[in-house]
Amino acid sequence: MIDHAPDTRLAHVKDWVFDLDNTLYPSGSNLFSQIGDKMTLFIRELLQVEEEEATKLRRDLYLEYGTTLAGLMARYDIDANAFLDKVHDIDYSWIDADPRLGDMIAGLPGRKFIFTNGDRKHAERTARQLGILDHFDDIFDIVAADLVPKPAREPYDKFMALHKIAGPNAAMFEDLPRNLIEPKKLGMQTVLIVPKNLEEEVGEAIHNTNPYEHDYIDFVTDDIGGFLGDILGK
Repeated sequence: MIDHAPDTRLAHVKDWVFDLDNTLYPSGSNLFSQIGDKMTLFIRELLQVEEEEATKLRRDLYLEYGTTLAGLMARYDIDANAFLDKVHDIDYSWIDADPRLGDMIAGLPGRKFIFTNGDRKHAERTARQLGILDHFDDIFDIVAADLVPKPAREPYDKFMALHKIAGPNAAMFEDLPRNLIEPKKLGMQTVLIVPKNLEEEVGEAIHNTNPYEHDYIDFVTDDIGGFLGDILGK
């Protein structure tokens, strides 16, 4: 645990909202790196460019548009379904089942949701591999968000309206600080998930920012299962 043991600020939470990639499974796994490689390959084939150029464009689009998909749609009018199918054609065996995390999520009072910039099929495969899929009430994916990704305000509003969620009664767990700005504005408690070795791995995971400096981040942890266990007194 890096910072901030849960306290009474979470006692009233009835809706628990979790990002998927690098949040419900460790950022050091090979899962999201596979997706990144698939995105780079998609761009190489689309634009007939070398890997270095495709990698740079992938990162630039991500930073400018929120996701590489949003950037490719804006600039090149690609088919979103074709992109999502290709980049999520990965080996999910790289992540292990996490019974401890499953027990903690199951024990939380109220509803639990996955809110991801990926698609539902990817979320289901990942959560199933982790052994936690059955603990969630719903998955809100990029398709449900009309292909508008976090951190834009629109997907949060749509998600909360769909499930009749009141911000002050909810908590959001994310690995990217910028995706917690809107939840905090909506009244949620916000939890940033960081790598185990924050000083060494800060990099892309938190965009070279210090998570302790942001007033839109309420809690910071490098152990989501332990954090949830503290909430439950386990």
